[in-house]
Formats: sequence, structure tokens, C-alpha cells
Amino acid sequence: MRPPFRALTIVAAVATALAVAPPAAAEPAWAPADQAAIAPGSATFTEGGQCTSNFVFHDSAGDVYLGQAAHCAGTGGPAATNGCESDSLPLGTQVEVEGAQEPGTLVYSSWLAMQAHGETDPAACEFNDFALVRLSPLDAARVNPTIPFWGGPTSLGADSRAGEKVLSYGDSSLRLGLTALSPKEGHSLGQSAGGWTHTVLTVTPGIPGDSGSAVVDGSGRALGVVSTLQMLPVPGSNGVSDLARAVGYMEATGGPQVELALGTEGFRGPLLPF
Repeated sequence: MRPPFRALTIVAAVATALAVAPPAAAEPAWAPADQAAIAPGSATFTEGGQCTSNFVFHDSAGDVYLGQAAHCAGTGGPAATNGCESDSLPLGTQVEVEGAQEPGTLVYSSWLAMQAHGETDPAACEFNDFALVRLSPLDAARVNPTIPFWGGPTSLGADSRAGEKVLSYGDSSLRLGLTALSPKEGHSLGQSAGGWTHTVLTVTPGIPGDSGSAVVDGSGRALGVVSTLQMLPVPGSNGVSDLARAVGYMEATGGPQVELALGTEGFRGPLLPF
């Protein structure tokens, strides 16, 4: 039996991955933002379960990816949130993507990666909730990485302090196509678990189907991925998995080496001055 990775080993590797970035990959030719069929906020369907994609990524080979939450491929029900213990569909699972001509393919899951490497850090197990869906080459030219309504993202990585602005864009089918309710603006309530998670409160809150949505800070920096709807400590708040740590973990454990695609349109948020 393979001995489990020690938590400190993974933490050190993640820190190294965050500090030493891989060579920049060539930027794909994106579709114009106002004509793109696929963008952050496009709905994804994994074995029928609907989530919302977060950010667009690309690699040195020219492949294009959409991020979603790892739990979107989970098979253990809504109470199964510990990624080191919860069951998941395997890599290679087809994922239907709103606006795509062909299904995408699940090529990375933080849950599966943590289980494969015997992760024991409770913060990572509970809050590392990130997955990548590789799009078909037929759909790569139909993508734009700009977040609808808000613009951006402007860069990868941000911490959050209580009171700081956060913005998101959800695509839950429970809104019955009312896209005016998709943009969300609110505040961070702070980060915890060593930076692995942020608690945010937005109007409107992220609801089932918004899982995986992109969250950016008030400067458009990619903060994280909507993971949970919380009743405590603040009813209607959302738990957000930290994107920089999730991507660092992916790189440190042999996952796809990708680069966050920045928005082609300028960042336009936030709207409210308070």
C-alpha cells in the first residue's frame, strides 16, 4: 500500500507552486465577448446535476478548460462535503456545457487528487473544492474568459478581509432564466482554515445550481469558487474555496498545468460604493 503524503509535504509543495509560476502559455484566440457561446457563468451538467462554471483556463498545448466545483461530480449527496472521504465520478466523465457543441471531459478533481495522495490536512479536505473540464477543440474558439456583467478577471489570487467587496455571477436553473438575478455583489466576512475558505454574503446569495461560480474581489482578482450555502454563522452566506490554493494544490500533485485566462473586457465592478 502506498504510504500517504504527509500534510506538511503537500503544504510545502503548494507554496512552491504558488511562488514559482510555470512558463506562460500562449493565449488562445478568444471569441469576442459579445458573441461567445461559452464563458464564466455557463451552466455545466455532470450526470444531470447542474452547476455554474467559474473561470476559463488554458495550457501550452492550446487546450481550453472551464473550472467547476469538485462536488459537482460528487455522488454522495449534499451532506458529503469532505473531499478526502466523499465519492466522486471518475476522471473522463463527460460534462455537458451550456453553449458547447460537444461534451467536455472531467480531467481534474481536487477530491480525487486528495484521495489519491492520502491527504490528511483537515482544511484542505473540507475546503479544496475545484475541478477542471477540458472543452472539445470544436468549442475552444467559441469561448471568451470575461465574466458576464462584471468583466475581468484581472489576475489570479486574493486574500479577503471582513468587509471587503466581492462579486459573483451565478446561473442556477432555479432562477428560471432570470439573468438579471445572476450578478451578485456583497462583502467578504473573512477567510479561515489557513486561507482555504472565504465566507461571503451577497445579494442575492448563491443557491443550489450556483455551485462552482466565480468569485472576484473588488479589483476583479480571482478569489475563489462558490462551494457551499451556509446557515451559520450568517444565514444565506456562501463558503468560497480559495482559487489560488486550489490551483497550487493541483499543480503540486501532478494535475493539469494551466494558466488562468484574464478577461478581454475591462473590469466594471463593483456598482455600490458601500
